[in-house]
Amino acid sequence: MDLSNNGFNGSIPEEILSLSSLSFFLDLSGNSLSGQLPAKVGSLKNLGIFGLSRNKLSGAIPATLGSCQQLETLLMDNNLFEGTIPASLGNIKGLQELNLSHNSLKGPIPDSLTKLHALTSLDLSFNQLSGEVYQEGVFKNATAVSLLRNDCLCGGISSLNLPPCLETSSKKTKWSRSLKIAVIVPIVAFILLLIFLSSLAFLNRRKRLRKKSPSIPSFADKYLKVSYNELFKATDGFSSSNLLGTGSFGSVYRGTLDPSGTIVAVKVFNLQQRGATKSFIAECEALRGIRHRSLIKILTACSSIDSKGNDFKALVYEFMNNGSLETWLHPKDAGFSNQLSLVQKLNIAVDVADALNYLHVNCQPPVIHCDLKPSNILLDDNMNALVGDFGLARIVSETMSISQHDSHSLMGIKGSIGYIAPEYGAGIQVSTSGDVYSYGILMLEIFTGKRPVDDMFNDGLDLREYAHMAFPDRVIKIVDPAINENNTIGINQRAQEECLVSVIRIGLACSERLARDRMSIRDVASEMHAVRNAYSKAGQSQ
Repeated sequence: MDLSNNGFNGSIPEEILSLSSLSFFLDLSGNSLSGQLPAKVGSLKNLGIFGLSRNKLSGAIPATLGSCQQLETLLMDNNLFEGTIPASLGNIKGLQELNLSHNSLKGPIPDSLTKLHALTSLDLSFNQLSGEVYQEGVFKNATAVSLLRNDCLCGGISSLNLPPCLETSSKKTKWSRSLKIAVIVPIVAFILLLIFLSSLAFLNRRKRLRKKSPSIPSFADKYLKVSYNELFKATDGFSSSNLLGTGSFGSVYRGTLDPSGTIVAVKVFNLQQRGATKSFIAECEALRGIRHRSLIKILTACSSIDSKGNDFKALVYEFMNNGSLETWLHPKDAGFSNQLSLVQKLNIAVDVADALNYLHVNCQPPVIHCDLKPSNILLDDNMNALVGDFGLARIVSETMSISQHDSHSLMGIKGSIGYIAPEYGAGIQVSTSGDVYSYGILMLEIFTGKRPVDDMFNDGLDLREYAHMAFPDRVIKIVDPAINENNTIGINQRAQEECLVSVIRIGLACSERLARDRMSIRDVASEMHAVRNAYSKAGQSQ
């Protein structure tokens, strides 16, 4: 949650310190916050990055910060904190960056800081610290430590350029003012030069750290808050009787939230599976900023600890009563009698095209879905299609070209066999045209009823070649027989055949082997609307 430089004043709002159910970064830097930092801050046990720089906070640093075990970055510089540095900070084993500079802290440096083996940057400069500096832990690396303008510190490694610690004695000699100046000024000048040079590397490292941080986008300010226990209860303990499906990174359960009685779909990530955490973060990043009628709506995210003390991550979505397109195209139950009419298939194809057009063209920055297939398309009560499962989604960098034919960043996309663009197998970077290819295969599957991995496809024959061989004269021979059986609007055979030829043509144009030969998603959406409108008008004229 980035609340920096927003002009906030007064004390830290109590509600911000209540966001304990999610892993996130909290940046309150550059405001005018005042008063003491409440001890309640220790309840933010999943906090990854905490920024309080450049405020007017005062009083002692609460020892309860040591309970924030997930902290990697703690920035409290340029405030009015006083008292001693809490020894409890040494309990945060994963702490990598600690900045307490430009405050009024006194007393010795706690020896517990030497046990922070992950610590790579420590800035305690411009305080009133005193005592001996250790020669172990992070203090062995002068480029990682800044102790500037703590005139009562002594000892440490030689490269810190601190005066040696003198034995306490009533006979110890006092340095004259001129001698102090003669010794300290060169030391300060050297340290300032060292800090200036190392700060450049430090700032670059800090940017990389923020990019790599496993913290997730905060949903707490806009979405309902839900705990592990609430999701456990909602799904009857993640009972197999509520299991809706299983994917590469986890399972989806049907649940009922108390007290509202809202029926939801809960996607629980299997964090033992490699890539599951990245998939969770990718889906949060993709879904937090997109809104479209043909995209699945996320209700909230939960990142917490389960009853056994293990990490727990889940996403909560609206429940779709009609399940996925997969179950309608290829029902496992032999008694499944409901089949899709041509009109319903056209509506679904239009909805998916609109969703991709929104993601590729209207989103800033664009979003690449990377795993478009029937099981990731859900159907609501009115059989409207909603694209879901953004676990492999990629957000295109704003500095990159958004050309239809250009390749974008991030290698090694996995996707699903049969729907992956051919260029991905050759190591080409993911692109919006890769989604267009998947859409083309999806179109052919919807209107022929054949999976791209059907047993009939071998010896060089695949779904695209199967459709291409029949196009355009024998298209009616390869389409799903259910289309004729469910043609309820009384359109003559010729109008129906023209419609089918059009959709197969679009499917083939989207699934061209070379990315540069594929249609743009903007044209796809436009043509699919035109095909549906023409078919509808043909029915009205009968």
